[in-house]
Amino acid sequence: MTTKLVVATTNRSKVSEINEILTRSGTEIVGLDEMNAMLEPEETGATFGENALIKARHYFSLTGLVTVADDSGLEVQELAGAPGVRSARYAGPGATDRERFGKLLAQLAGSPEDRRDARFVCAAAIVWAGGQRLFVEEVSGNIISEPRGSSGFGYDPVFWYPPLGKTFGELSRAEKSNISHRGKAFRRLALWLQQARTGLC
Repeated sequence: MTTKLVVATTNRSKVSEINEILTRSGTEIVGLDEMNAMLEPEETGATFGENALIKARHYFSLTGLVTVADDSGLEVQELAGAPGVRSARYAGPGATDRERFGKLLAQLAGSPEDRRDARFVCAAAIVWAGGQRLFVEEVSGNIISEPRGSSGFGYDPVFWYPPLGKTFGELSRAEKSNISHRGKAFRRLALWLQQARTGLC
């Protein structure tokens, strides 16, 4: 039996990444852009996990469908963990990806390479009538001085991944999904779904 599952985001790039992973677990994926407009919850959590659960609980309460939500972001050592949970709002409401990573690079101007360590974190939450689960993963790299690559979204063009010698913005979708924080978190969720799906219907 196929489980209908809401992915609580209107970011089509993110929906595509998640869809490629979760459809393998026998689920029918529906993004928020395919549903009637709904009020967004206020993300008041202090951690990625708290915010992911806030979103998943909110949209589950509105739709009654099994709901998956993630909260992801970038933490930079030199900036004491910023932008962190404010990654999407770092350059203000309505800012573009380029404006966000542009602000990041401006704040890191003059910082030595050994202080540019960073990590992407993803917390993937699933909420259904019988409970909730949370899966958190991360990937480490560092922030380069100039963007490279046009793939991906968010801070991908300035996040350097040493094992592959590329930024996330230079990776194909398949390459990124294989090693990214979001890919790892949602593969764990997909594996869990394969084992628990009958209990979610």
